[in-house]
Amino acid sequence: MNKICVLGAGSWGTALAVHLADLHDSVWLWGRPEDGIESITAEHENRRFLPGIYIPENIFPTTDPALALQDADVVVISVPSQALRMVMEKLKPHIPTHSYLVNTAKGLEISTGMRLSQVMREMLGSSWRGRFAVLSGPSHAEEVSLRLPTAVTVAAYNQDTAFYIQDIFMDQYFRVYTNPDVAGVELGGALKNIIALATGITYGLGYGDNTAAALLTRGLAEMIRMGAAMGGDPRTFSGLSGIGDLVVTCGSQHSRNRRAGQLLGQGKNLQETLAAIGMVVEGVHTTRIVHQLAIEMNIDMPITKACYRILYEGEDPREEVDNLMQRRRKHEVEEINYHN
Repeated sequence: MNKICVLGAGSWGTALAVHLADLHDSVWLWGRPEDGIESITAEHENRRFLPGIYIPENIFPTTDPALALQDADVVVISVPSQALRMVMEKLKPHIPTHSYLVNTAKGLEISTGMRLSQVMREMLGSSWRGRFAVLSGPSHAEEVSLRLPTAVTVAAYNQDTAFYIQDIFMDQYFRVYTNPDVAGVELGGALKNIIALATGITYGLGYGDNTAAALLTRGLAEMIRMGAAMGGDPRTFSGLSGIGDLVVTCGSQHSRNRRAGQLLGQGKNLQETLAAIGMVVEGVHTTRIVHQLAIEMNIDMPITKACYRILYEGEDPREEVDNLMQRRRKHEVEEINYHN
C-alpha cells in the first residue's frame, strides 16, 4: 500500500489527486489556507480551481505539511514553477528520506534560468537524484479529472524509478511512457508555453488556422534549438512532452497560455490579461528568461523575441506578426541542401 502526497491544490494538483485516488488507498492533498483547503474538505469540490469535479473520500486535504508528508512513499509536486524553491525550503524538513519525488510543474526559474530539477537539486542535495522523476505531456487538468484518455511521459535518471512511477500513475485512462531524458522533457514542457502565447495572440488578432500551423511548426524548431543547447535530446521534442504538449497547449481553450495570448491580441496589456486569467500563466515567465538565455547563448528565437517585445516592451502584436513574416529568406531545414 502506497501513501501518496500531492503538494499543491491548484487545478493540476487536484486533478492528479483525483486520478491517483482511483489507484491508491489514500492520497493526501496539501495546500495553503488561501487555496481553499477548508472548503475542499467540507464540500468535496475544488470550486476555485477545478469546479464540478467530485473529490473522493480517500483524498485527505490539509494545510499541515508534516501530516501530509508523514511516511509518504511518493511526493507529487504540483506548485507553480516560480514558487518551487520557496515551497521546497518550507517543506524539506518533512519529506521522508525514502520518498520518490515527482515534479509536474512546467517552467524555468526566472531568477536563475534553472530547470526545475536543478532547483530541486540545489534545495534538497544530490541524494534525491535516483528517486526523482518528471511527469509531463499533453494533459489538461479538466480532462484528466474527467478520466478522458490521456498519454504522458515520465522522465527519470534511474530506470527503476521511471518504471515505479509509471506503475504508480498508469491506468486504463492515463497511459504513461518512460524517457531517460530529464532535461529534454522539462524543457519541452516549459518552452511550448511561449509558442502557445504566440498562437493565442494570432487568434486574438483574428488570424486563422494557417497562421497557427505556421507558428506551431516554426515554434517546434525554436524549441529544439534551445532545448538541445540546454542539454535536451532533440528526439524528445518529437514526443509527448514536446510536440504533443505543444499541440494541446496551442490548440485548446483549456490552455491558460493560449487564452492569455488571445487577450493580448485583442488589445489588453499584460496586467489586464493576468488579472482576467486569474491563475498563473507560466509562458509569461518563461518568455522572459528564455529571451535572455537566447541572447546570452546566441540562439535564433524569433517567435520568443516577438512575444517578449509584446509582453515587456509594449510592442504592437500585429506589427510583430508582420515582422516575423518579413524575415529574410531561408531554408526550412538548414541541414538539407539542394543537389543540382
